[in-house]
Amino acid sequence: MALQEVYDIDRNKVGEVVLDDRVFAVPVNKDVIYEVVTMQRAKRRSGNASTKRRSEVRGGGRKPWRQKGTGRARVGTIRSPIWRGGGIVFGPKPRDYSYKVPKKVRKAALRSALSMKLKENRIIILRDFPMDEIKTKKFKEVLDRFELSKVLFVLDRADMVLDKSSRNIPDVKMMRTEGINVYDLLRYDTVVLMEPSVKMIEGALLS
Repeated sequence: MALQEVYDIDRNKVGEVVLDDRVFAVPVNKDVIYEVVTMQRAKRRSGNASTKRRSEVRGGGRKPWRQKGTGRARVGTIRSPIWRGGGIVFGPKPRDYSYKVPKKVRKAALRSALSMKLKENRIIILRDFPMDEIKTKKFKEVLDRFELSKVLFVLDRADMVLDKSSRNIPDVKMMRTEGINVYDLLRYDTVVLMEPSVKMIEGALLS
């Protein structure tokens, strides 16, 4: 078990928290990290080419002319692909690139990512982040005090004041404990955990 210092927003040490080695001190498995990040990026990917098939083209509710006796070829609908303005046969449609990996693999990747961040001294634990009003300037002062730039905050509960105070600051992201993921852990240089969120993360990854 490792001891990690807990700070307040003035960067004063106010205590210590015990981190479970099964979450924050496991061997870093780059293979599972790569697999989960690839999966997350695939889920965000989407195709944009799209055509209308005959069932989606406007019109064609009735037969253009009777079946026999006109001397013309038989036609059932003006939506026919061989007509101008008709549907497209085998045209492109937005593709779903998403796929899933087992839950055990996702948890293993999260443990590896957290262990890597702790090993690099890129995890900061705050007792709390009290703010009575939405104030970007005050929020930025805390970031400067800790010398933070590209930072991910993991909160134990929703906090509208913190969320709106940080919204206009580039490279700062607020996230609930339930939404913690490998991609964002690696994307941001520093991870700031609220003290209550530590036990919530451990409980989720050890269950």
